[in-house]
Amino acid sequence: MTKFKSIVFGLLCFSLISATFYGIELQTKLLLNDKVELKVPKDFETMNDEMMKLKYPSESRPTLVFTNKSGGINVALSLTKNKASQDLMAPYKENFVNTFKNMYPSAEWKDSGVKEINGRKVGFLELITPAIDTKIYNLMFFTDLDGQLLLCTFNCTEKSINEWEPTAKEIMTSLKIK
Repeated sequence: MTKFKSIVFGLLCFSLISATFYGIELQTKLLLNDKVELKVPKDFETMNDEMMKLKYPSESRPTLVFTNKSGGINVALSLTKNKASQDLMAPYKENFVNTFKNMYPSAEWKDSGVKEINGRKVGFLELITPAIDTKIYNLMFFTDLDGQLLLCTFNCTEKSINEWEPTAKEIMTSLKIK
């Protein structure tokens, strides 16, 4: 038991030191007509329309994107037209997993599932996908909002995964639907 406590203590210290070392400060935002509460990095700004059109060329681009200064690390929200309810989170998760496996057969899967976050079922996918000149870490999470599917994504380049993966998970677990 003492060895277990030492390991847990070591992991806790590492987490605290990592958070301090990387210095990623989050702030809580009320979004989408104050119906969604989500933590986002304090120094991120709302992506402007011009940059959104370049980064997300299809017409089904996100509703709202927060980004760092370079535009390489993003937190995006999309309130889709798809019907959704708490009962549909597991089927949506399966559908997304199948879709991503078909689109990115070489993707490295880290995790997927449905978990309860702040009293709501939230589906999620965590994977690394290929891009033209690098790989992209993606944490996609989703739930229902007013009968529609709310899709949230965090992404960054592979070189930033160690720094940003814990923060991405903290962002996901901060999701609250009002």
